[in-house]
Amino acid sequence: MSYDYENLVCTVSDHIATVELNRPEQMNAISTEMVHELISVFTETDADPDVQVVVVTGRGRAYCVGADLSGGAKSLDAHERGWGDEIEDYRDTGGLIALAAYRSTKPIIGAVNGVAAGLGATMLLPMDFIMAAESARFGFVFAKRGIVPEACSTWFLPRKVGISKAAEWMYTGRMVSSAEALEAGLVRSVHAADDLLPAAYELAREIVENTSPVAVGMIRQMLWQFAGSAHPMDAHRVDSRLNFELGSTADVIEGVSSFLEKRPPNFPGRLPDDAPPSYPWFTEPDFS
Repeated sequence: MSYDYENLVCTVSDHIATVELNRPEQMNAISTEMVHELISVFTETDADPDVQVVVVTGRGRAYCVGADLSGGAKSLDAHERGWGDEIEDYRDTGGLIALAAYRSTKPIIGAVNGVAAGLGATMLLPMDFIMAAESARFGFVFAKRGIVPEACSTWFLPRKVGISKAAEWMYTGRMVSSAEALEAGLVRSVHAADDLLPAAYELAREIVENTSPVAVGMIRQMLWQFAGSAHPMDAHRVDSRLNFELGSTADVIEGVSSFLEKRPPNFPGRLPDDAPPSYPWFTEPDFS
């Protein structure tokens, strides 16, 4: 199965969706059209019951060098790019991509095959795992361009690497090696170029073959939703309700039976159709 996009290639095989940024001649720089496609692909894969894990990578020698700056000095001007004429109407497009990934119930693996700078770096932050080629580099370069970080990254990055490291990378705008990103906790693992995608698929298959898609989807949202919670009671309320609702489902029967019978599980539940009744237990805040 495949999805139809101009700037992305998205295929689904064995419950794993592979999303490839497909502007290799432009080092996968993100155009306005690509913004809409990235929002769409995270939304569509989340709604597809056949997808259990999403792997995102880039075609060519770069993962993504960020926003397309080929228009020159006006490339980041919202008026020039048609993103809104009034400040009340404008929403950061990188943030719309990040929020679409954040809302997903499907685990997302970023397989960073080369440079990831600007929006190319920040779009990775809502992903659950970032795996990098040895040659990969990450650049939170916004201060060097006279703007502030976008894509909700001042919320996401400190949760990945701590506020001091996030500040260092964002204040200096310097390129960060895959080794430094690994040490700081941004990156899960570093691989030789030819081993990157096989390693990403190995992790994806471990999730697909051993766990309940419904349970994993709920866990993903619990982890992200409670990342900024004020008290563990917030999690206690939700995990109590979800386990009450899930406890009598076919997935739980299969999980217990496969354990007792010492065989691999075959969970029937799929998202979004089999989400527990109390999901979502949260309401996204309004932008205004």
